Amino acid sequence: MPASATAARRQRPARAPRARRIGPLKIVGLVLVLILTLGIVTALWADSKLQRIDALVDYPGRIGNTPGTVTLLVGTDSREGLSPEQQAELSTGSEADAGGKRTDTMMLVFTPRGGDRTMLISLPRDLLVDIPGYGENKLNAAYTFGGPPLLTQTLEQQTGVRIDHYAEIGFGGFAGIVDAVGGVEICIDEPIVDPFAGLDLAPGCQILTGAQSLGFVRTRHGFAEQDLQRVRNQRQFLGSLTRTVLTPGNVLNPFTALPLLDSGAEAVTVDTGDHIWTLASVMYKLGNDPLTVTAPNDGMASGTVGSYLVWGPTTTGFFDAVANGRTPGPEYLDVGS
Repeated sequence: MPASATAARRQRPARAPRARRIGPLKIVGLVLVLILTLGIVTALWADSKLQRIDALVDYPGRIGNTPGTVTLLVGTDSREGLSPEQQAELSTGSEADAGGKRTDTMMLVFTPRGGDRTMLISLPRDLLVDIPGYGENKLNAAYTFGGPPLLTQTLEQQTGVRIDHYAEIGFGGFAGIVDAVGGVEICIDEPIVDPFAGLDLAPGCQILTGAQSLGFVRTRHGFAEQDLQRVRNQRQFLGSLTRTVLTPGNVLNPFTALPLLDSGAEAVTVDTGDHIWTLASVMYKLGNDPLTVTAPNDGMASGTVGSYLVWGPTTTGFFDAVANGRTPGPEYLDVGS
């Protein structure tokens, strides 16, 4: 080859490196990584805002794990953090007027290990139980005497069911969560008027504000069965609240989801071993059409603690099934009650 041709070839400019194109699959992958990262960061942020307490403490003779998963949900009449104006708006009165903090709501969320339907079990506060160190008294007295640790120990020893998770919310936090989702729809057949709870509701379906919702789950005056009707109302409301929270408009909209996470995380107290994803799992189960029931009793009686519900063979048989990881049989269930 002539020398001139070789020289020309050597002097030819080198090609500029071709720009690397990012394909659509890589773009999708990057977006997914970004969403996952933001989700993890948000979850850790919300988890850090949860209040924590040693609710599930070990004690001598504590029973082993119950097949499945059991979560204790507690609603208290705590006015902590509420100003006098907020106490008036929510019709709560002061904690001093109430004689200390008490439990207005106690429920077990039970998911059998075999994949059976999750159960939402209301625990009537007037059930007579044996409270360690205090003798026989109504169930809600256990919280008054010793807070969450004594309440969980009382329930475990009385039922034979080991509690895996604990979540508690007070008056102000409850109302704040309802307002964060824009209210919750409730349908009722009869009017409910209770000035003690600041409640005046007409029959039919309606959106309740946080203050109205608090009144709805608290009221028992005017009901023939009083507390037993109240626990039915509480389960109805919890189901509606869960469905509202889990709607795409609340879960996928950051302008709704973040304030909801913020208000919810700050309002809820959990056991030291629980996390925000524990609560999310419970919410998911409650939003998936759980079997709802009130723990059965064997009639009413009266004694030194006043009128109470008898914990008898029916109650024991019901919880024996739960303790063995089974859904109680129809003889123990009044479904939807």
